[in-house]
Formats: sequence, structure tokens, C-alpha cells
Amino acid sequence: MKENESKYALLIDADNVSAKYIKPIMDELSKYGNVTYKRIYGDWTSTHNSSWKEVLLQNSISPIQQYSYTQGKNATDSAMIIDAMDILYTGNVDGFCLVSSDSDFTRLASRLRESGQYVIGMGEAKTPIPFRQACNKFTTLELLLEDSASDKEEKSARSANSEQVKPKENESTVISREEIEEAVIRIITENQNNDKETGLGEVGSRLVKLYPDFDVRNYGYSMLYKFLDTFPKLNVIREGSKMWVALYEDPTRKESLERYIVEQVQVSGKNGIGLGPLGNKIHLQFKDFKVRDYGYSRLKEYISSIPHVRTKGEGRQLRAVYEEEKKTKRKGRAKESE
Repeated sequence: MKENESKYALLIDADNVSAKYIKPIMDELSKYGNVTYKRIYGDWTSTHNSSWKEVLLQNSISPIQQYSYTQGKNATDSAMIIDAMDILYTGNVDGFCLVSSDSDFTRLASRLRESGQYVIGMGEAKTPIPFRQACNKFTTLELLLEDSASDKEEKSARSANSEQVKPKENESTVISREEIEEAVIRIITENQNNDKETGLGEVGSRLVKLYPDFDVRNYGYSMLYKFLDTFPKLNVIREGSKMWVALYEDPTRKESLERYIVEQVQVSGKNGIGLGPLGNKIHLQFKDFKVRDYGYSRLKEYISSIPHVRTKGEGRQLRAVYEEEKKTKRKGRAKESE
């Protein structure tokens, strides 16, 4: 074990997870650090958990016997929660991996995070959203199993043809591509406001914070930059080993948009046009227009940035007016003389 490697406690709910996932679980967890505690909870006198018995010894996982004292009650949950708190108070780990498809562990995940622990959740696709959101990172087990079953050649082929791969339609828990794109645009815009570049690593870490179950493999990709490359509004820039993400501006579209805005303001006369009506006209002409795509958070600032257009008034009286070229030149000379 590396000196500074993070230490994790792996706690598995055998009642709600199949034994077929054990290898993908161990492979995935190895990416985060060293697993110092390996425990699995269930009633080992029950035939329901017989499939687990064969893999426990191979993976050095300690089975914790928990009898089902009362029908319909899950005693395994209580035993696992008590052990988790005992391990927490020893101070010997940096994080926990909770493997279950049961929402009963939502509060446990939240409590561990409150104590500064990094919580990784793993469960089947049926896992309720509250438990997913309570974890720092959540991974779907079916996804890990599929990824583990693919050999290197298949992975390479899938990566090369990833634009043809689409997420399964019945996976309702997968965050939509549109929502991911909008989240990345917000991240980039925030950084631009602070004169900062947006590194690929920052995008990945912030997406996981926003959506703990975010995983590019859900969309048929093995690498984040290849996934982001497919979004028309994003531009992945590479310079040696460094990668960052920026907003993509289509010069032709930008010119058409600004020309249309100038025309609308110009034909409205000397009194100009209200920003509300102007915004409606823009959305009718350019269906997917979003001011954030152009680096602005408000329409007023974007309109004011367009040559020969300025805004005046406040609140509902805010209007866009056309400014003649001569006035613009005169203003420029006045500023120069100052």
C-alpha cells in the first residue's frame, strides 16, 4: 500500500445485491485507494445468500451473520449501520463504500459525509435517488458489470465508434445529455466571469458533485473528453497533455443572430424595442437560443455588447435602441480626447 493512499471500508448488503457484481465492485474500488475493511452482511443460513458463499473466501470478505429475527424486518441494515459507525470512530479510514440498492442507507451515507468521510455508493439501477444523492459518488452495478465483461478489443471498438452508442432508453435515472450540457455551460460561464479557464478535470469533478451517479459509461464512452466532444455548444481544447473546455461559437450563427437583433432594433424606430419583446422575437427565430451560450448571464449585457445597439431605462422600461454609426464614432473621439 502506498503511504498516502486513501483507506476505505467496504460494506456490502447481501440482501440487496447479487454476488455476480463482486469482481466489478473490487476493480472499481481499487481506483480510489486501499480497502482495509471488507465486510458483507446477511443471513448465511438462508439459501437466498448461497451464491455469495463461493466468492467470499476468494476476495477475503468477512461475512457478518445477521439472523432475520422478525419476518418482514431487515436486521441486516441495523448491523451494517452499527458497524459503519464503529469503524468511523476508530479514525482508521478515509472513506466508505456502501454497496446496496436499498434507500435505508441514505441517512448513513449523509452521516458519514457530515464526519468528513468520502462516501462511494454502489447499487443496481433500481436504487432510489435519495441514496444516490446522499453519496459523494454513486455507480450503477449493471454498468460496472457490462464494462468488466467487455475485453480490450471490444472497448477499443466501442470507443472508436462511440458516437453511435446511445444510453438505454429505459434507464430513467440517467441524467439527460441536455442537462449535462447546460451544467457544463454554467461552469464555463462562471469561470469566464472570474477570468479563469475551465480545465477538463474541474468539469469532471464538478459534474460528480452535482450528480453523484454521473458516469460517462452510461452514455457509451470511456473518457470524459470524448463525451464532451459530442456536444455542439462545447469545445474541448488540447495542448500537449493539458485539456480544457470552452464554449463553442459558430461564427456564421453568431453573425446571423447579431444581424437579426440589429435589424429588429433598427426597424423599431428611435424609441427602440423592449427587451422582453425582443427576447421573444429572438427565440422565435433562433429556437435554441440561450444567452449563456454566448458567455452572458443576462440578455441586457449580451444586447449591449452588440455594435450599434445600446440599452436604456430600468426594469420593465428597459429597451434596446439603435445607435447611428456617426454617434458611435463621435463618442469614440470624445473618449479619446478625455
